[in-house]
Amino acid sequence: MLLSQIQNSSGGVSVVVRNGTEASIVENVASTYELAQKAIREGLSLSNCVRAHSLGSSVDLEALAAEGRVLLPIHHDDPAHMILTGTGLTHLGSASTRDAMHAANSVEAEKVTDSMKMFKMGLEAGKPEAGQAGVQPEWFYKGNGTTAIAPGGALKALPFADDGGEEPEIAGIYVVGDTGMPYRVGFALSNEFSDHVMERVNYLYLAHSKLRDASFGPEILVDDLPNDIRGTSSILRNGEVMWSKPFLSGEGNMSHTIANLEHHHFKYELFRHPGDIHVHMFGTATLSFADNIRCEAGDEFEIKAPGFGLPLRNPLAVADKSDAAFQVKAL
Repeated sequence: MLLSQIQNSSGGVSVVVRNGTEASIVENVASTYELAQKAIREGLSLSNCVRAHSLGSSVDLEALAAEGRVLLPIHHDDPAHMILTGTGLTHLGSASTRDAMHAANSVEAEKVTDSMKMFKMGLEAGKPEAGQAGVQPEWFYKGNGTTAIAPGGALKALPFADDGGEEPEIAGIYVVGDTGMPYRVGFALSNEFSDHVMERVNYLYLAHSKLRDASFGPEILVDDLPNDIRGTSSILRNGEVMWSKPFLSGEGNMSHTIANLEHHHFKYELFRHPGDIHVHMFGTATLSFADNIRCEAGDEFEIKAPGFGLPLRNPLAVADKSDAAFQVKAL
């Protein structure tokens, strides 16, 4: 089952469900968030909650995407209550690029970098027995709902940014219930857009490099996450593919279990605030930056994988550097 949101003919939001190729409007529900809250409060699985609703007219999601009417697959009316976060060094092979970036700044060429240490910790203790906690992953904050860009929307390289590049990832989508219990809605494709040039200057700039836009969707996979995900990440320039590479995800290609990553995020009471939405991105091992690609304004990122519905596409926008200066005013 796949869920998405579209702008309907009245300018409002409609929830769309599809199993297979046919997509239909879910009647008598205003948003995916409302649907999730209803499922939580009634003790239903999300899929059964959807099945309890009548289906309306069928829709052509491809055509709606071309018209710019496919929205984020879930949203909160107050964007401050959507939290975007992520983990790194979680995938087999994900350490190589990061290690090379940071080893270049190491005084001792033979020194094991912190990135490689963190990656090895995940290999050794990132997949604990069910019900137990494994080693902590790398974790970072990306922003809130104001930095969540709808499919088709532009990801912005900020005025002070050194770069803007894609990161093809799977994201877990969560809603926190009234009691403070997080519930997983499902999984979606995501572009954890980052500034890799800034990060390469110094590993301690990682936090800065992640405070950027991100996109996810267009559809949420309500079912379990496949163990072996084989997707493709591409960059189009002037309508032509100028870079493309496969990416792997799913626990069979990871050094951590999803449960372990979820535990180490939601163990903080701060992230169990009733009513909040969380979009938690699980990392990647594939970057165009690793192949010395520098993206330009107008380039389009495309991330797709079987089973996740429509591809996630976003163009790159580059802000005017003259807007970089910012000063606080004293009262």
